[in-house]
Amino acid sequence: MKNSVPGPTAPAAAAPSCWLLLRVWLLLGAQSFGGGAATLFLIRRAVVERYGWISAEAFTRYWAICQIAPGINLLGLTILIGWHLAGVTGVTLSLLGLLFPSVLITILLTALYASIQDLALVQAAFRGVIPATVGLGFLLSIQMGRPLLVAGWRTSRLRFWLSCALLIGSGIVVAVWHPPVIAVLCVSGAVGAVVERWVARAG
Repeated sequence: MKNSVPGPTAPAAAAPSCWLLLRVWLLLGAQSFGGGAATLFLIRRAVVERYGWISAEAFTRYWAICQIAPGINLLGLTILIGWHLAGVTGVTLSLLGLLFPSVLITILLTALYASIQDLALVQAAFRGVIPATVGLGFLLSIQMGRPLLVAGWRTSRLRFWLSCALLIGSGIVVAVWHPPVIAVLCVSGAVGAVVERWVARAG
């Protein structure tokens, strides 16, 4: 049975079979090299772009929910998507698929890296991987921010400029003053709530 999480609605895509859901997450878990940004990019490409299980805006909102929740953000996102698609079964299959291959590969690679970490070729390879990971993170930021800005522009110019201000302002605040991330998210959420309430009353 397909479930929904309060908030954005997903497009009318057919619910995946249990086998397809497990297979997709197993592939994601096996490809999750390069850290959180790379894995997040892969998840978005699969569930939004390839299979259309959730919309781009819903994905961004789910990720925002995970930012203000304790724990590992990627696991929280996996749980939200799995629950939306197939309830408890979806959560179980999604977590199993994401974690099993990545944990196994991590153990094997850690054992291998311990024996070859001092080789010049290995060090050179890592110097190439790091910029690529940053590039994926930059592309992902654009892909996740664009749907919200487009939605804001279509519904209200005030919402659009508020999103821009929060996007740029929060980045500057964190870069300059280094406050706790949860504080930035809470303040941004409060500002957004106040503006939405004002728009609703004005309308």
